[in-house]
This record gives sequence, structure tokens and C-alpha cells, in this order.
Amino acid sequence: MESVRLKPGKEKVIHQGHPWIFSGAILQKANVPPGTIVQVRSGDGSNMGVAFFNPKTNIALRMISRTTNVMPDEHFWHERLQRAIELRQWIIPGQTTAYRLIHAEADGFPGFIVDRYEDICVISITTAGIEKIRDILIKIIQELIRPAAIYEKSEGSSRKLEGLSARTGWIFNNSDKEEWTVRENGHLFIINPVHGQKTGFFIDQRNNRQLIGSLSQGKKVLNCFSYTGGFTVYCAKQGAQRTISIDSSKDANQMAIRNIRINNISEKDHSVIEANVFDFLRDDGERFDLIILDPPAFSKSRHDLEKAARGYKDINLHAMRKLNPGGLLATFSCSNFVHDELFLKIVQSAAADAGKQSQLLQTLGPGPDHPTLLPHIEGRYLKGLLLRILPG
Repeated sequence: MESVRLKPGKEKVIHQGHPWIFSGAILQKANVPPGTIVQVRSGDGSNMGVAFFNPKTNIALRMISRTTNVMPDEHFWHERLQRAIELRQWIIPGQTTAYRLIHAEADGFPGFIVDRYEDICVISITTAGIEKIRDILIKIIQELIRPAAIYEKSEGSSRKLEGLSARTGWIFNNSDKEEWTVRENGHLFIINPVHGQKTGFFIDQRNNRQLIGSLSQGKKVLNCFSYTGGFTVYCAKQGAQRTISIDSSKDANQMAIRNIRINNISEKDHSVIEANVFDFLRDDGERFDLIILDPPAFSKSRHDLEKAARGYKDINLHAMRKLNPGGLLATFSCSNFVHDELFLKIVQSAAADAGKQSQLLQTLGPGPDHPTLLPHIEGRYLKGLLLRILPG
């Protein structure tokens, strides 16, 4: 195995457990293709473990293990996937068949995502290292899970940075279906991995949907950027007096209506509207008791950060103005570059400009099937705030 040597003192990040080492920390590179597994050595030559190496990217090393004598062969990955399965068997609630099975670095698979929907798995590969062992990982998934189908959705800017082209499509599909109906805390949702956003559903919001639904009884609820109606179904089933779901996507709205119907919810009291959320928040005169803001990522790079901050401030400001006195606002950001502290400051600024006093009731994040390594807080992309807008 080839080795990569770090500059003196740069091994500290490995001791702390962070899985990334940037190119500027490297003293001596290995002459190997992108994605090759290498030994990582400190400045004095000590063995620090093994990592995927990509000499062409800013994140040059992605740690696989800090065990110095490990060989990441098929058996190694088999054990690691089995460990991820056992965690989900422990933490996933009953009546739930949609969850994240592998969450990249947090489960020891840098750049590899696997979401499970009933008997289908949807995979996403974003690093050259995982790309090299793709066939091995697919084989192990088939052995341990025996899915009826595996769909691949490997695309996006991260993959491009790694020198990889996009790849989407069925790896195999023994079911002849493109849609699945899954259960989440007993509620039903239709999933289409081919045409849906992300891998087909925003399963990271499961716990937040459960919480917000429990607060909606007898309330008028506005679900902004509603996608396929996840929050709407929970609120309606928990007794919301009325819900309005707003999304600009015709296809997402049609799926939301289907999800409302399969859960036996009255369409008369729970309407879905195709509209621009920014325009709706500014122009519509109706007031609500509970508003949910779950927009797509406004910032996909650091260059977009200022524009994203303006977007988050705008929707939060106008949402606060549309709340009844004492109403609740559940607001989220899934932008990697908008960290928790910055998001809180943006929402605080929105409240000040809206002339509103607010109470922070709870900070929100993804479910436990989306774990985060403590030293790698960058892996926690979803953040949220549950606020009460004070009367007067």
C-alpha cells in the first residue's frame, strides 16, 4: 500500500477523529490514481491509519480507519455495513419502512449514501474512493438486505469535484415498479426514486414531522416548500383544523395530493396550491397558527452564502408577519454552508426587522438514522428552529 505523509503537526486532526485531511496538510503525496486506498503517515513517519486519496481535490484524504494494521477488503466493508444495519434496527421506530441506512462519513463510508424504502435501496456515490469499490458494496448490500431493486442517483457538484461524471439509473429492478408506498410512523407516502428529489423523500425530517404534527391539533397550518406533503400529512392526521401546502412544483404537488388521499385526509380542509412561496408569504392576507419553512438549499457553495442569507431572512421575516399572535414557526435550512450559529443570527435579524419578539422553544435536526461524527460537524447539514412569536 502506498503512503501519504503529512506535514509536521497536521496529524492532530486525525487524533481528534475528523475524517477529512485537506491538500495543504500534505508533505509527500503518493503517485496513485484518485480514490486509491493509502496509508496515512505523520510528519515523523508514524502510521496514522488508512484513507481514500484523491490528489486532485481539496479534501485530499478521507479517513477510512485509524487502526494501523487494517486492510479495507470485502470482509472489512461487510462488517461495517452490518454495523450500520444493526444501528438502524435499534433506532428506527415501529411502523416505519423508510430510513437512511448508510450516512457517509458518520457510518464509515466517505461519500456513500444508502436510503431504504420498503424493499428498495437508493444509493448515491460522491467520492472516487467509493466509486472504486462500488461493485463490492452493491454485492454486500444484496447479500445483507436482499432488496427487490437498487436505484443509483450519483450526481451533483461533489461528484464533479472528484473527477466523476453523473450516473443515474436502475442497477437492477426485480419488481417492475417505479413507485413504492412506505410507512413513516404509520403514515403512508408514495416514493418515486427516479423522479423525486434527493433519493425520493426527505427522510431526514421524520422526527420533525412527528413533533410538528403533535403541535397542530385544532390549528391553521401553512406548509411552505411542501414538496410531497410530508408535514401536511402529519398535521392533518393529528387534527389540524386546516392546512395549506405551497410548492412551485406541479409534480410535487400532484404527489402531495396523492399522499393526502392515501391517508384518508379531506382535501376540502387540506389544500395544495402551486405558487411561489416568496410571493405567497408577501401577498396573501390570511394568518396562521403554525407555519413550516422547509426550503431547498439556498446555498450550494460558499460563493452563494450572502444571497442565501438574504433568502432565508426574507422568508422568515414574512412568515413571522403571517403568524397569529402566539403562533409557532418551524424554520429549517439544509444548506451545508449555513451553519447553526449563522442560521440563528439570520432568523434573529428577520425577527427584529419584522418587529417581532420570539421564544426559541427547541433546536431541530435530522433523525438518528442521520448520525454525525462529533469532530465532523460539517456532516450535520439539516438544522432548524422551533419558535413562538410572542403576542404584542
